[in-house]
Amino acid sequence: MDQHRITEILNRPISQELLARDLTRLAYVAKDGTPRNIPIAFTWNGSQIVLCTTKNAPKLPSLRHNPQVALTIDTEVHPPKILLIRGHAELDVVDGIPEEYLRMNGSYEMTPEQRVEWEAEVRSLYDGMVRIVVTPTWVKLIDFETTLPTAVEELMRQRAERQRT
Repeated sequence: MDQHRITEILNRPISQELLARDLTRLAYVAKDGTPRNIPIAFTWNGSQIVLCTTKNAPKLPSLRHNPQVALTIDTEVHPPKILLIRGHAELDVVDGIPEEYLRMNGSYEMTPEQRVEWEAEVRSLYDGMVRIVVTPTWVKLIDFETTLPTAVEELMRQRAERQRT
C-alpha cells in the first residue's frame, strides 16, 4: 500500500477519532511461532503509533526476531468502527520514562494529587522503558457505513453480478 493512500485513510475523521483512543490490540508472532494478541496503551504522533513497555517484557525478544505487527483499534458499540494497521515495529530503549508513556496514561481519571502519586510510583519503579514505534505500511478503516470488511464487499459485488444476470 502506498504512503499517500495510508495517509489519506489515517487522516479521515473516523480514523482520527480512533487514533485518539488509549488502547489498541497488538498482534505479533512469539518466538515459538504462535500468535499473540495483547491490549496495550498507545499514542499517535501524527505518523506513527508509539507503545511503551518494560525493558523485561516477554514480547520484546519476539519483536526483535520478527518486527512485523498488526494493530486493531476499535469501538465497543454496534456497528463498531475499526481501524486495522499493519507495520514494522522499531524498538527504542530509553532511560527514564518516555513522555509518550505519561501522555498515553494521562487520559485516565485521576485527581491532580492521584496523578502526582501515580507518576512518582512509575518513576520509582522503572529505570527505563522500551518505546515500540510502529510505522504503518498498510491500513484499513471499517465503519460499516462507507467501508466494510473486504470479504463482505466481495460478497456484495458477487450478489450484484448475480442480480444483473
